[in-house]
Amino acid sequence: MKYSLLAIIAVLFLSCNNDDVAPPYDYSIENEAEIKAYIDANNLNATRTDSGLYYVINNEGTGKQPSKTSNVTVSYKGYYTDKKVFGESTDKGFSASLQTLIQGFVEGIPFFKEGGEGILLIPAHLGYGSYDNQGVPAGSVLIFEIKLISVEYSAANDAEILKYIADNQLIATKTDSGLYYVINEEGTGTRPTATSNVTVAYKGYFTNKTVFDQSAGATFGLQQVIKGWTEGIPYFKEGGSGILLIPATLGYGSYAYSGIPGGSVLIFEVKLIKVN
Repeated sequence: MKYSLLAIIAVLFLSCNNDDVAPPYDYSIENEAEIKAYIDANNLNATRTDSGLYYVINNEGTGKQPSKTSNVTVSYKGYYTDKKVFGESTDKGFSASLQTLIQGFVEGIPFFKEGGEGILLIPAHLGYGSYDNQGVPAGSVLIFEIKLISVEYSAANDAEILKYIADNQLIATKTDSGLYYVINEEGTGTRPTATSNVTVAYKGYFTNKTVFDQSAGATFGLQQVIKGWTEGIPYFKEGGSGILLIPATLGYGSYAYSGIPGGSVLIFEVKLIKVN
């Protein structure tokens, strides 16, 4: 199944909103009975939400927990109650904003943390509703075995940073936020705070060494820059230099920004010239 099978396509619903088309049929009663029968037949320990979604947590996970607006990476296998598979992802899963997916995913995925696994049993009104959708019949109950691989790319970013550190033989320190930093020279002057105005020379690049920005000296308030800089620059004093390895959650997040792809790990070689 391609990613588009999970996406909510607004045009599908809008195109059916006219006087010549019968109103959507409510499959809720049939779906509820079908899901309960499946749960009983397969001895599942499932929890029902007020919306009619059922979920099974086999492994809650231990990492970051998403919100309904998070960007997530999920692997899945989707099938009907007769066990017929209609699609599945690779082990690496697919990445998307939860807001772009069917309501069963929007509601169900946040019950898990990174590394979590389980089952979502989704009635039609939280799936594709009363209309056929790319081979999925109208009114279908959808069952997904899912694994939440990453939230806001944090698990994938952390693995990418650790690989970069190992490949380049760096001695780096990790903070609670997920930032990694390397102090080549601490410096001897004034140490900035997270609200200081500073002048910094830097070179920014991705883990493949492609440079996306650099400056011999830029001046700015640390409250005006990405969180990785707000947190990372105060580890140095004036004259200090080192490296900041910044996950997307402390950089530009899930969205492309000025040529930087969403979810990117950012690496900065920095020298703190002055605390202004």
